[in-house]
Amino acid sequence: MRASRRAALARTHPTLREDDRGDVPGWVLVTLMTAGLVVVIWALAGPALSNLFEQAIARVSGL
Repeated sequence: MRASRRAALARTHPTLREDDRGDVPGWVLVTLMTAGLVVVIWALAGPALSNLFEQAIARVSGL
């Protein structure tokens, strides 16, 4: 970011510091934990959802 833009941001947002670049490791951790939760939930619920889908298709098609 250019120095003039940083100065303008510092004037309009007094809580921003010039060395504040965000919490990248925190966002990476949140993303990895979310992906892990999706995998665990999918592993636990996958077979039940598959059976539910197969039963619904069987009822609709009359098999």
